[in-house]
Amino acid sequence: MFGKQREVFVYNKTKETFLSFRVGVADSFLSRMIGLLGKRSLKPDGGVWIVPANSIHTIGMLFPFDLVMVDKNFRVVSLKEMVRPFRIVLPKLRAESAIELPAHTIFRSCTKVGDQLVIDTYEPKRISTRNDNASLGCQCPHFRQVTSAPQTSGPFPHRDFQRKLKSDISASWRADVQSEGN
Repeated sequence: MFGKQREVFVYNKTKETFLSFRVGVADSFLSRMIGLLGKRSLKPDGGVWIVPANSIHTIGMLFPFDLVMVDKNFRVVSLKEMVRPFRIVLPKLRAESAIELPAHTIFRSCTKVGDQLVIDTYEPKRISTRNDNASLGCQCPHFRQVTSAPQTSGPFPHRDFQRKLKSDISASWRADVQSEGN
């Protein structure tokens, strides 16, 4: 509860659109009770995924939002656009969880009842420390990474490094152009 809140993204697999990129997970008793209470608005790419929940209330809320109710397989079973403050959304028997999203998200993503959603956590990519083109994702044959900066004794060593890098790239490019011409 007091740690960093987990975040997931919500993707509509049926329509191939994202509903939101940063949806906080409310899966404890206290976090489900609080939900969006006390917040003045939702960030455009934010939201709250309340697990488990088949009904919600907006008593004490300060802004309208869109509501998506999903079953255990993340299939949309109910949609409510622009749920206003001080309302109660009646229980949906097939719903297992509720996703509260910024207003107009349902319209923008063209989400309909029956659509299949993908709800998953972010998988951060580790940056490789290897010095090769593949680690940088570069497919360009003209790019060659310099493994270390040349040793200089001048006051501006970065200029020497830039010159060396520029000459290495242009030499590589010239060699490729000449080999293509033959």
